[in-house]
Amino acid sequence: MSFEIKLPLFEGPFDLLLFFIERDELDIHDIPISKITSDFLDYLHRLEEMNIEVASEFILVAATLMRIKSKMLLPRPQLDEEGNEIDPREELVRHLLEYKKYKSVLEQLQQMEEAEIEKEKRGNLMKEVRSLSETVNVESELQDMDLYKLLKVYLKVMERYEVEKNKPRHEVIQYPYTISGQRDYIMHVLDESPKLAFEKIIAYDPNKIAVIFNFLAILELLQMNLITMHLGEGFNNFWIEKLEQVAAE
Repeated sequence: MSFEIKLPLFEGPFDLLLFFIERDELDIHDIPISKITSDFLDYLHRLEEMNIEVASEFILVAATLMRIKSKMLLPRPQLDEEGNEIDPREELVRHLLEYKKYKSVLEQLQQMEEAEIEKEKRGNLMKEVRSLSETVNVESELQDMDLYKLLKVYLKVMERYEVEKNKPRHEVIQYPYTISGQRDYIMHVLDESPKLAFEKIIAYDPNKIAVIFNFLAILELLQMNLITMHLGEGFNNFWIEKLEQVAAE
Protein backbone atom coordinates (compact mmCIF):
# COMPACT_ATOMS: atom_id res chain seq x y z
CA MET A 1 0.00 0.00 0.00
CA SER A 2 1.35 3.45 -0.94
CA PHE A 3 0.63 6.72 0.80
CA GLU A 4 0.62 10.20 -0.71
CA ILE A 5 1.75 13.02 1.57
CA LYS A 6 0.53 16.43 0.41
CA LEU A 7 1.65 19.61 2.16
CA PRO A 8 -1.26 22.07 1.86
CA LEU A 9 0.94 25.16 1.87
CA PHE A 10 3.38 23.98 -0.78
CA GLU A 11 1.53 22.12 -3.51
CA GLY A 12 4.19 23.21 -6.02
CA PRO A 13 7.56 25.00 -6.22
CA PHE A 14 5.99 28.40 -7.00
CA ASP A 15 3.75 28.01 -3.96
CA LEU A 16 6.88 27.52 -1.86
CA LEU A 17 8.62 30.55 -3.40
CA LEU A 18 5.58 32.77 -2.74
CA PHE A 19 5.58 31.57 0.88
CA PHE A 20 9.21 32.71 1.34
CA ILE A 21 8.47 36.06 -0.33
CA GLU A 22 5.40 36.74 1.83
CA ARG A 23 7.06 35.46 5.02
CA ASP A 24 10.09 37.75 4.69
CA GLU A 25 8.06 40.62 3.14
CA LEU A 26 10.28 40.64 0.04
CA ASP A 27 9.70 42.69 -3.09
CA ILE A 28 8.60 40.19 -5.75
CA HIS A 29 10.02 42.49 -8.46
CA ASP A 30 13.46 42.59 -6.76
CA ILE A 31 13.96 39.10 -5.29
CA PRO A 32 17.20 38.54 -3.30
CA ILE A 33 18.03 35.44 -5.32
CA SER A 34 20.84 34.21 -3.03
CA LYS A 35 18.61 34.11 0.07
CA ILE A 36 15.57 32.59 -1.60
CA THR A 37 17.73 29.93 -3.28
CA SER A 38 19.23 28.99 0.09
CA ASP A 39 15.76 28.77 1.71
CA PHE A 40 14.43 26.69 -1.20
CA LEU A 41 17.32 24.19 -1.07
CA ASP A 42 17.05 23.92 2.74
CA TYR A 43 13.39 22.95 2.35
CA LEU A 44 14.27 20.25 -0.21
CA HIS A 45 17.01 18.88 2.09
CA ARG A 46 14.50 18.64 4.96
CA LEU A 47 12.15 16.65 2.74
CA GLU A 48 15.00 14.27 1.92
CA GLU A 49 15.83 13.87 5.64
CA MET A 50 12.18 12.85 6.19
CA ASN A 51 12.51 10.31 3.34
CA ILE A 52 9.89 12.20 1.33
CA GLU A 53 10.45 11.94 -2.42
CA VAL A 54 11.09 15.35 -3.98
CA ALA A 55 8.98 15.97 -7.08
CA SER A 56 10.80 16.65 -10.34
CA GLU A 57 9.27 20.14 -10.69
CA PHE A 58 10.92 21.16 -7.37
CA ILE A 59 14.29 19.89 -8.70
CA LEU A 60 13.75 21.88 -11.92
CA VAL A 61 12.99 25.13 -10.06
CA ALA A 62 15.99 24.56 -7.77
CA ALA A 63 18.23 24.22 -10.84
CA THR A 64 16.64 27.36 -12.33
CA LEU A 65 17.35 29.34 -9.15
CA MET A 66 20.99 28.19 -9.15
CA ARG A 67 21.32 29.14 -12.83
CA ILE A 68 19.93 32.63 -12.13
CA LYS A 69 22.23 32.97 -9.12
CA SER A 70 25.29 32.03 -11.20
CA LYS A 71 24.33 34.53 -13.92
CA MET A 72 24.06 37.31 -11.31
CA LEU A 73 27.53 36.43 -10.00
CA LEU A 74 29.11 36.87 -13.41
CA PRO A 75 30.91 40.22 -13.77
CA ARG A 76 29.59 40.85 -17.29
CA PRO A 77 25.78 41.30 -17.43
CA GLN A 78 23.79 40.21 -20.48
CA LEU A 79 22.47 43.03 -22.70
CA ASP A 80 19.47 43.12 -25.01
CA GLU A 81 19.43 44.45 -28.58
CA GLU A 82 19.03 48.04 -27.31
CA GLY A 83 21.98 47.73 -24.92
CA ASN A 84 19.91 47.51 -21.74
CA GLU A 85 20.98 45.10 -19.01
CA ILE A 86 18.86 41.91 -18.87
CA ASP A 87 17.79 40.89 -15.37
CA PRO A 88 18.18 37.06 -15.06
CA ARG A 89 15.27 37.10 -12.58
CA GLU A 90 12.81 38.58 -15.10
CA GLU A 91 11.33 35.28 -16.35
CA LEU A 92 11.03 33.85 -12.82
CA VAL A 93 9.24 36.99 -11.60
CA ARG A 94 6.83 36.80 -14.53
CA HIS A 95 5.95 33.16 -13.72
CA LEU A 96 5.50 33.99 -10.03
CA LEU A 97 3.15 36.89 -10.81
CA GLU A 98 1.08 34.65 -13.11
CA TYR A 99 0.93 31.91 -10.48
CA LYS A 100 -0.04 34.42 -7.78
CA LYS A 101 -2.82 35.80 -9.98
CA TYR A 102 -4.37 32.36 -10.57
CA LYS A 103 -3.88 31.30 -6.97
CA SER A 104 -5.84 34.34 -5.76
CA VAL A 105 -9.00 33.06 -7.51
CA LEU A 106 -8.41 29.36 -6.76
CA GLU A 107 -10.41 29.35 -3.52
CA GLN A 108 -13.32 31.13 -5.18
CA LEU A 109 -13.32 28.64 -8.07
CA GLN A 110 -13.23 25.73 -5.63
CA GLN A 111 -16.30 27.08 -3.81
CA MET A 112 -18.10 27.47 -7.14
CA GLU A 113 -17.18 23.89 -8.06
CA GLU A 114 -18.55 22.54 -4.78
CA ALA A 115 -21.77 24.53 -5.24
CA GLU A 116 -22.23 23.16 -8.77
CA ILE A 117 -21.62 19.58 -7.60
CA GLU A 118 -24.43 20.00 -5.10
CA LYS A 119 -26.77 21.26 -7.83
CA GLU A 120 -26.04 18.80 -10.64
CA LYS A 121 -26.65 15.07 -10.51
CA ARG A 122 -23.75 14.26 -12.85
CA GLY A 123 -20.52 15.00 -11.08
CA ASN A 124 -21.88 14.17 -7.62
CA LEU A 125 -19.75 11.06 -7.38
CA MET A 126 -20.99 9.59 -4.11
CA LYS A 127 -24.60 10.01 -5.16
CA GLU A 128 -23.99 8.27 -8.51
CA VAL A 129 -22.12 5.37 -6.88
CA ARG A 130 -25.01 4.76 -4.48
CA SER A 131 -27.49 4.95 -7.35
CA LEU A 132 -25.54 2.44 -9.47
CA SER A 133 -25.14 0.02 -6.58
CA GLU A 134 -28.91 0.02 -6.11
CA THR A 135 -29.81 -0.47 -9.80
CA VAL A 136 -27.13 -2.91 -11.07
CA ASN A 137 -27.77 -6.59 -10.39
CA VAL A 138 -24.28 -7.97 -9.81
CA GLU A 139 -25.44 -11.57 -9.39
CA SER A 140 -27.12 -11.66 -12.79
CA GLU A 141 -23.97 -10.31 -14.45
CA LEU A 142 -21.88 -13.06 -12.85
CA GLN A 143 -24.30 -15.69 -14.20
CA ASP A 144 -23.68 -14.46 -17.78
CA MET A 145 -19.89 -14.56 -17.32
CA ASP A 146 -18.06 -17.14 -19.48
CA LEU A 147 -14.47 -18.02 -20.34
CA TYR A 148 -14.42 -15.85 -23.49
CA LYS A 149 -15.46 -12.72 -21.57
CA LEU A 150 -12.87 -13.43 -18.90
CA LEU A 151 -10.18 -13.83 -21.57
CA LYS A 152 -11.10 -10.47 -23.17
CA VAL A 153 -10.86 -8.73 -19.80
CA TYR A 154 -7.51 -10.43 -19.13
CA LEU A 155 -6.11 -9.28 -22.50
CA LYS A 156 -7.19 -5.69 -21.84
CA VAL A 157 -5.56 -5.74 -18.41
CA MET A 158 -2.32 -7.12 -19.90
CA GLU A 159 -2.32 -4.43 -22.62
CA ARG A 160 -2.65 -1.70 -19.98
CA TYR A 161 0.12 -3.36 -17.98
CA GLU A 162 2.49 -3.36 -20.98
CA VAL A 163 1.74 0.31 -21.68
CA GLU A 164 2.45 1.27 -18.06
CA LYS A 165 5.59 -0.86 -17.94
CA ASN A 166 7.08 0.72 -21.09
CA LYS A 167 6.35 4.32 -20.12
CA PRO A 168 9.50 6.48 -19.95
CA ARG A 169 10.66 7.02 -16.38
CA HIS A 170 12.40 10.13 -15.09
CA GLU A 171 15.25 9.34 -12.72
CA VAL A 172 16.69 12.16 -10.59
CA ILE A 173 20.31 11.67 -9.51
CA GLN A 174 21.39 13.43 -6.30
CA TYR A 175 24.99 14.58 -6.68
CA PRO A 176 27.15 14.82 -3.54
CA TYR A 177 28.07 18.47 -4.16
CA THR A 178 26.95 21.82 -2.77
CA ILE A 179 28.27 25.31 -3.51
CA SER A 180 29.03 25.93 0.16
CA GLY A 181 30.79 22.56 0.44
CA GLN A 182 32.98 23.20 -2.62
CA ARG A 183 33.66 26.73 -1.35
CA ASP A 184 35.03 25.32 1.93
CA TYR A 185 36.99 22.71 -0.03
CA ILE A 186 38.69 25.35 -2.21
CA MET A 187 39.58 27.50 0.81
CA HIS A 188 41.06 24.41 2.51
CA VAL A 189 43.22 23.65 -0.54
CA LEU A 190 44.38 27.30 -0.65
CA ASP A 191 45.57 26.97 2.96
CA GLU A 192 47.99 24.28 1.79
CA SER A 193 48.98 25.83 -1.55
CA PRO A 194 49.68 29.57 -2.05
CA LYS A 195 48.25 29.59 -5.57
CA LEU A 196 45.81 27.21 -7.20
CA ALA A 197 45.26 26.79 -10.93
CA PHE A 198 41.73 26.06 -12.16
CA GLU A 199 43.10 23.18 -14.24
CA LYS A 200 44.42 21.63 -11.03
CA ILE A 201 40.96 21.89 -9.43
CA ILE A 202 39.50 20.08 -12.45
CA ALA A 203 42.17 17.39 -12.14
CA TYR A 204 41.16 16.70 -8.51
CA ASP A 205 37.64 15.72 -9.62
CA PRO A 206 37.11 15.73 -13.43
CA ASN A 207 33.38 14.99 -13.06
CA LYS A 208 31.36 17.52 -15.14
CA ILE A 209 29.00 18.35 -12.26
CA ALA A 210 31.93 18.81 -9.85
CA VAL A 211 33.57 21.26 -12.29
CA ILE A 212 30.34 23.32 -12.45
CA PHE A 213 29.98 23.43 -8.66
CA ASN A 214 33.66 24.36 -8.22
CA PHE A 215 33.31 27.17 -10.76
CA LEU A 216 30.20 28.54 -9.01
CA ALA A 217 32.02 28.31 -5.66
CA ILE A 218 34.93 30.35 -7.10
CA LEU A 219 32.47 33.02 -8.30
CA GLU A 220 30.96 33.25 -4.81
CA LEU A 221 34.40 33.50 -3.18
CA LEU A 222 35.28 36.33 -5.58
CA GLN A 223 32.05 38.14 -4.70
CA MET A 224 32.78 37.67 -0.98
CA ASN A 225 36.27 39.17 -1.51
CA LEU A 226 37.96 36.08 -0.03
CA ILE A 227 40.09 35.29 -3.09
CA THR A 228 41.55 37.06 -6.11
CA MET A 229 42.05 35.79 -9.65
CA HIS A 230 45.10 35.96 -11.92
CA LEU A 231 44.40 35.47 -15.63
CA GLY A 232 46.81 33.62 -17.86
CA GLU A 233 47.02 32.82 -21.55
CA GLY A 234 44.98 30.10 -23.17
CA PHE A 235 41.65 28.41 -22.45
CA ASN A 236 40.59 28.09 -18.77
CA ASN A 237 44.04 29.27 -17.73
CA PHE A 238 43.70 31.23 -14.49
CA TRP A 239 44.89 31.00 -10.89
CA ILE A 240 43.17 31.87 -7.65
CA GLU A 241 44.79 33.13 -4.45
CA LYS A 242 43.52 34.08 -0.98
CA LEU A 243 43.24 37.84 -0.55
CA GLU A 244 44.78 37.84 2.92
CA GLN A 245 47.85 36.16 1.47
CA VAL A 246 48.11 38.78 -1.29
CA ALA A 247 47.81 41.56 1.33
CA ALA A 248 50.59 39.99 3.42
CA GLU A 249 52.93 39.98 0.42
